[in-house]
Amino acid sequence: MNMETNPLSEQAIREARKEGYEHRDTDVRTLAKFGLWLAVILVVIFLGTMGMFSYYAKSQQLGPPASPFDVENARVLPPSPRLQVAPRAELLTYRDDQKQELETYGWVDQANGVVRLPIDRAMDLLLQKGLPVRPEAADAAQGNVQTGANAKKDGK
Repeated sequence: MNMETNPLSEQAIREARKEGYEHRDTDVRTLAKFGLWLAVILVVIFLGTMGMFSYYAKSQQLGPPASPFDVENARVLPPSPRLQVAPRAELLTYRDDQKQELETYGWVDQANGVVRLPIDRAMDLLLQKGLPVRPEAADAAQGNVQTGANAKKDGK
């Protein structure tokens, strides 16, 4: 080994290897200083916190605790919309209502004769009858509609 990088002599290294540990682990005086300063800082923080709490206890009185029987200061509900009280139950109710509308017959507007069909039945009817088509689209499907360039040539 190079003596410049390792200040221990070869004899000290051999002895340390025999004993199984190094004799120069740490400086106890430095650790003691660190522990002392840490304790001093903790005490200062503790005393500062206690002083702050006592100051706020004197300057900001909380008053008596709220009573549920106090009619004058009764709890007033906030304006709508309010947060959900039981969101899980409300979601289940909402989903049941939606499922009921999708899977049953019912009147949408009885005066005008508008009804609600189950979605499966509505899809079957749509497949049987087909989608409604605008007249221009029907003519284009048959090839009777002229495009803009052809209409100019024909004078239309």
